[in-house]
Amino acid sequence: MTKKEPATKQIPSSDKKKEGSFNFESSLNELEKLVDALENGDLSLEQSLQDFERGIHLTRACQSALTDAQQKVQILLEEDNKASLEDYPEDDSKDGESKDDK
Repeated sequence: MTKKEPATKQIPSSDKKKEGSFNFESSLNELEKLVDALENGDLSLEQSLQDFERGIHLTRACQSALTDAQQKVQILLEEDNKASLEDYPEDDSKDGESKDDK
């Protein structure tokens, strides 16, 4: 009996999440591919475990990014509530120039 080739590409450790280089969309895309491969059931046990471990890592990283984004939004909303409201100056021009630019 022969083993089937892994359905997912192995990512070298040097290419994994580096400080400041996390991309939510690409991580989510990779996670979806891992889930599809695991659901297909054509992987060896070893490959399935590696893909599952990578999926857990990606899930945690994505959840952390979502939590960070949610906290940033909350902070911005709280800052908005503390700021005093001011009227915007009327802008008669339609091309985006302010009265001071004329």
